[in-house]
Amino acid sequence: MTAPAVDLHCHIDLYPNPALVAKRCRESGAYILSVTTTPKAWRGTAKLALGCDRIRTALGLHPQIAHERIGELALFDALLPETRYVGEVGLDGSPEFKLHWREQTRVFDHILASVSRAGGRIITIHSRRAATEVLNALAKYPDAGVPVLHWFSGSKTELMRAVDMGCWFSVGPAMLQGKRGRDLVQAMPRDRILTETDGPFVSANGRPLNPAEVDQAWHALGSCWGIDPTEVSSLVLTSFRKLASSNVGGVVTSA
Repeated sequence: MTAPAVDLHCHIDLYPNPALVAKRCRESGAYILSVTTTPKAWRGTAKLALGCDRIRTALGLHPQIAHERIGELALFDALLPETRYVGEVGLDGSPEFKLHWREQTRVFDHILASVSRAGGRIITIHSRRAATEVLNALAKYPDAGVPVLHWFSGSKTELMRAVDMGCWFSVGPAMLQGKRGRDLVQAMPRDRILTETDGPFVSANGRPLNPAEVDQAWHALGSCWGIDPTEVSSLVLTSFRKLASSNVGGVVTSA
């Protein structure tokens, strides 16, 4: 029997009808981490999950808009005591976003410092074309909590460094379609791999993936590991429960 799905990185608030998506998430029984891209979006997005203890909302400030939302860092700090999950945060070294590298690094450094002071958090991290810089920042703040590298696309050397630093990884169907992504996954510790959709930014069959539609990831991981997809779903759920029980976050008013 297939275990409940785990989607550790999706954007419920960015679907055309977030309330309907949240309702379907509740009905699915899946465990979902709904990430946000700005602190101002957090409270409204968290309300979508009311009444469902399997949906958690992460407090984020996305690196691609860090230069536009750097003024929300004070709000980030004010909201941080209300959640033990942070994301989507990180760095993006793509040419179009490297223009704002100074603001990106300032925002990410501030967030990691705040999280460290707050007792650590479970953090879902964007590291496109910036894996080394992200790992350097995490090394500077060893008390930031548990980093989960979302859709990791760095080199094998960077991956090994991330593994040695205790990072976790969330992988989705899109990452597992190519040989490079599968090769990276095969080098990751199985017990630190979680599934994600990154919906609505990832599509399948001409439509955005809905949260928890990670079946393709189960099949791809099963192929990588030589096991049945149902066993993959069980392993991922076990890993998720281990992550969720991490001793981070101090005293918070909501999980």
